[in-house]
Amino acid sequence: MSRFLRSAILFVAIGLLLYAGTYYAAERLLYRAGHTNAVFKIEQAPEVTFDWVILGASHAMPFNFADFNALMERETGTRILNLATPGVGVIYNQFVLEHFLKRHRTRGVLYVLDSFTFYSRQWNEERFSDAKLIRRTPFSLSLAAQMSAYSLRGRIHPYAVLDYVSGFSKVNNRERLQPDVWEGEARFERTHRFSPLTDKQRIAYLYPFERMEEATFKRYAGQFLDFTHFVGSRHLDLVVIKTPIPSHIHELIPNEAAFDQKVSGLLEERHVPFYNFASTANNKAYFFDTDHLNRTGLTYFFNQHLKAVLERRRA
Repeated sequence: MSRFLRSAILFVAIGLLLYAGTYYAAERLLYRAGHTNAVFKIEQAPEVTFDWVILGASHAMPFNFADFNALMERETGTRILNLATPGVGVIYNQFVLEHFLKRHRTRGVLYVLDSFTFYSRQWNEERFSDAKLIRRTPFSLSLAAQMSAYSLRGRIHPYAVLDYVSGFSKVNNRERLQPDVWEGEARFERTHRFSPLTDKQRIAYLYPFERMEEATFKRYAGQFLDFTHFVGSRHLDLVVIKTPIPSHIHELIPNEAAFDQKVSGLLEERHVPFYNFASTANNKAYFFDTDHLNRTGLTYFFNQHLKAVLERRRA
């Protein structure tokens, strides 16, 4: 072996050791700063059988802000784990539930439905490649294998699997020392000041199209039906809800009435309870931004509507 080759091998070995050390340190910091990430919550969850696992996007997240999850557990006599994640559709939610069920148990699944997740790859397949999400996700061999299986089925881009396994996003995370807290949680106690401009900007962000693509909707509606079948095959209760939205925001959402009708019909065919609370508890004083419930609104919504749904597990 030539001197140059030995030097090159030594250089690469030292580089790999330094990278491995940095990766390990980033992983340890992840556990110290962890809070919002669904996989982190699963890894930290006690070995108990939960009554409800909550899935969905950001509209489900206030249920876990501050002390509210503990309040719901106390008031309903149930054990609840909230695994909602901002900006994700049914594919990521099923991925999270599958990972949860490897080592934990739940009797029921509460899915908080959002129509925007049915209209774009951005909230589904592409969400797995988001570096902000990957760098907050703890590493495990079982999760790497699950991601690989999803990649082979075309649900995850291979780059996302490579990023997760290599730890590239974690090593290069400039926010590694900052708590993993969704920005909305800091505004939970506030009341939003609505304006026509921010209302339209919010809707344009979630629904960036002039008309709904029927083929796209059918694809994700099919994925959602696959999810209902997956939950049923595990003998779990499934309940689907929509959370309150201010009436003027609800009117800005394109195709929402048609969406509600189609989804309601699909769930009824499969005997899945669906509670559309979008038009309830929608006083403007109940929101900390354009469409997320603040503590006052969530308290009212819980007492008037959600509590009865969660108490199904005791019936």
